Amino acid sequence: MPERTSYASGTPNWIDLQTSDPSAAKQFYGALFGWSYDDRPIPEAPGVFYSMAQRRAHNVAGIGPLPDAQVDQGVPPHWNSYVSVDDLDATLAKVGPAGGTVVMPPFDIYDSGRMAVVQDPTGAVIALWQAKEHIGASLVNEPGTFCWSELITPDIPAAVAFYRAVFGWDAATTEGDMPYTEFKLGGESIAGGMNPPMPGIPPMWGIYIAVDDTDATVSKTTELGGSVIAPAMDIEPGRFAVLSDPQGAMFSVIKMHQA
Repeated sequence: MPERTSYASGTPNWIDLQTSDPSAAKQFYGALFGWSYDDRPIPEAPGVFYSMAQRRAHNVAGIGPLPDAQVDQGVPPHWNSYVSVDDLDATLAKVGPAGGTVVMPPFDIYDSGRMAVVQDPTGAVIALWQAKEHIGASLVNEPGTFCWSELITPDIPAAVAFYRAVFGWDAATTEGDMPYTEFKLGGESIAGGMNPPMPGIPPMWGIYIAVDDTDATVSKTTELGGSVIAPAMDIEPGRFAVLSDPQGAMFSVIKMHQA
């Protein structure tokens, strides 16, 4: 169901980019995915905008500036993953007992919704969103839109226990040379998790954007000044690649195999 009007509590529902150069990032992703933008002023920061990336007049992602505090801490440009929750305060109450940490306490974003940021026991950070006027992405799972969130962590069992306690996620792991865990909600796969594929990757939530041609997207990424982290390769669900934009934010793209 590409068009969405709501999300069940516990479902990944939004992604946004915090970057050192929003204008350059908008040009890059606009050229790569065909995004247009609805620039929304941030009242407390004159001249600064949070840009809603759009496809077919639907909001599909956000792009905004990397906060000065994060710049001072050496945080690089990055994509954030969000999970929809019906009751933000009740969900946050589960975080500490499950071994996690509230990194950013809850706060309202005008009439759009209420959010908080938490860190799981393995170190990965994820945002929680209680919707008001903004449900999250209203178009998903088609080229140029968000289609999957993926946790990279060296301790999948600890992460499984945490997300089960906080969001009610179940988990199923496929064994093999590179085991892969699918997080499930109501029996439906809604996100993935795996150990770092190479040394040096910190615990993190990554995002996937659907494309209609992975190899062409890889080529265009380099033409636009981005980089290839992992070249296009085939996996069971489809053909994917890991890329980064010119400012260094990493993201994955995938062309799903036809059912």
